[in-house]
Order: sequence, then C-alpha cells, then structure tokens
Amino acid sequence: MASREGDRIVALSAQLAQAHQELRRYISEIKSGLGRRRLSDDALVTHCLAFCEALTSHHQGEDAGMFSALLRERPDLAVTVAKLVEDHGMIASILSRVRELADRAADSRDLAAESIGRELDGLAAIMESHFGYEERTLSDALDAGVPDTGWSETVFWFGAS
Repeated sequence: MASREGDRIVALSAQLAQAHQELRRYISEIKSGLGRRRLSDDALVTHCLAFCEALTSHHQGEDAGMFSALLRERPDLAVTVAKLVEDHGMIASILSRVRELADRAADSRDLAAESIGRELDGLAAIMESHFGYEERTLSDALDAGVPDTGWSETVFWFGAS
C-alpha cells in the first residue's frame, strides 16, 4: 500500500526505510557532537533527549499501530513482530540509560560524554540490526496493504530534526 507524500505516492516500506535513515542520521549527529563539544552544552543534551523521544515515539507507533494493523492482515508474521517488540524493549532500556546520563550531565554539568558515547555506540549497533531485520521481514507485507489507522504519523514523521 502506498500513501501520498506531497504530490507523489510512496510505498510504506520506503517510508519506513526513510524514517530509519533519519534516526540513523540523528544518532550520528549526536555521536559526532559528543566528540567535538562538552556534554554539558545545553544544546547537545537537548538534542540527545530529543533523539531519545523520537526513537521512543517511532517504536511506540510501531507497537501500538503499525504492528497491530499488520498482524490483522498478516497473522503469519506474529513471531517476527514479537521479536521486533522484544527489540523495542531492549532499546527502551538503553534509551532510559541515555536519558539518565544526559539528565545527570545537564543537572551537574558533569562530563559524561564518554559514558553516553558508549551507550550510543551500543544503541547504534542494535538499531542497525533491528532496522535491517524489520525492513527485510516486513517490507513486502507493508507494501501489499496495511490500513493506516493513524499510526503512520508517529512511525514515519516523529519530529526528529
């Protein structure tokens, strides 16, 4: 199934891949910023927390909307979706740790860049594996037709910038 983006029609799988690419870009910018600036820089902390919110929103949109709609059309994907939801839980734990470190750095002006950098490195590796698996296993089913009950906004346009 496709949806309109401006004046062109874009397959859901392509939109999912674009959202994942935007999240990859976002984490890459933060990691780059950690190497160049002090973490106590309010802008970097804010950017880090905004990324955590964007990724959380994306996964919540998948869990609550896209996966439910997909399973109604393709119940045979239940095991795949269960694995993806499990990944979301693992990623949420890492995001919680990143938020904690960023909040601590913002409150204490502590240089926690190294700790956050390690968490983000691990998160980036898990995200890459997760995104690749999700795109490989769900793309055909998404493009075959999944009703959008409003889930696409949080999955594809989560406000990352």
